[in-house]
Amino acid sequence: MARFNSTYRDPSEVAKEEDVAGDQSIPVEEAANPFGASAGDDAYEEQPGIFARFGTAGLLIIAIISSGAAYYFYREARLLKENPQKIAQEEVTTVVGQVGRLLVLPEGETPTLATVSDVDRLKSQPFFAHAKNGDKVLIYTSARKAILYSPEQNKIVEVSPLNLGGQ
Repeated sequence: MARFNSTYRDPSEVAKEEDVAGDQSIPVEEAANPFGASAGDDAYEEQPGIFARFGTAGLLIIAIISSGAAYYFYREARLLKENPQKIAQEEVTTVVGQVGRLLVLPEGETPTLATVSDVDRLKSQPFFAHAKNGDKVLIYTSARKAILYSPEQNKIVEVSPLNLGGQ
């Protein structure tokens, strides 16, 4: 698709300019093509726009998918604000399920879950000698057990009786 030249120049003026410049290689009649564009403009073609490439239907589908994703994340954020303990409860359930496949766990008690975040501070304690950041600790207070679990390796690293100080 050619671009059109929006300015009209009289051929006699073009001839006078060429005489002044001293370039007589192209006759005045051949200098301009019939549509008013120069010969170099014919090689340029505009790229199709987004509407021409995907069409209105494609853009509508993209808009619907984007709206659905936005609604899903909005709803999840709202549910978390209403019940912030939901994620913690789901994580405890997941870790207990993973550890339960590897070890018989005490029944009738929901453990407290902790995550090792700074292993350097805990290295002095024998229970955490082989711990890594991100490992999980299940603490069963009634059964007096502590279990160190590595989700990365899917292994139980350590099991120890729990001493609660004055008891």
